[in-house]
Amino acid sequence: MRWRWQSVTDTAPSRITDRNGGTALIDHIRGKVSHKEPNLVVIECGGIGYACRTSMQTAAAVGAAGEETLLYTRMTVREDEIALYGFSERSERSCFDQLTGISGVGPKAALAIHSDFTPDRFALAVAAGDYKQFTKTKGIGAKTAQRIVLELKDKVAKSVQSEGLPAAPVTVGSGSLEEAMSALQVLGYSQSEVAGVLASLDPSLSSSELIRLSLLQLGKNMFK
Repeated sequence: MRWRWQSVTDTAPSRITDRNGGTALIDHIRGKVSHKEPNLVVIECGGIGYACRTSMQTAAAVGAAGEETLLYTRMTVREDEIALYGFSERSERSCFDQLTGISGVGPKAALAIHSDFTPDRFALAVAAGDYKQFTKTKGIGAKTAQRIVLELKDKVAKSVQSEGLPAAPVTVGSGSLEEAMSALQVLGYSQSEVAGVLASLDPSLSSSELIRLSLLQLGKNMFK
């Protein structure tokens, strides 16, 4: 599963949007890495060094100093600060936008989560309702973690129904059924609904595949 984001190619689309639906000023930066820290990458482009705050995963993904790289960006403007955030993938930027749209989750917290989770792992945790995973990230308390799951689970569910959950190391057998049952109930389905669908599926499948197939079946049942 990949978080959808507008495609940017050499033949630019008619409109590139920011997180609020407006026009983005800087969509991406391509240039040479002039400096790198665990949460900061400076890219030199046209004689200007753009300091992009990043997750540790993005910082690790870009090349060494002197190598060319590309970062997708998001600019934030406040009364006392203008900041530029960089991402190695559009999916990470999309996830960043989702997170910073939640009350109490600022850019710093969003980057901290990205340092611990890839977009796919993040989506899997949200779909499973496993908010405790996020409390392992520095600065994310239980209430904030629960709010993240509550506000994003419907959006993640739509992605799961259309694309399926990402492959991830999971147990099989009864453990998979339990994980799938828990995740589907978090998404709003009753235990009886879920149990009926899971009973018709192969219990040896991974939990992610059980969730995907269950959502497809539950979606069909809504229109009967």
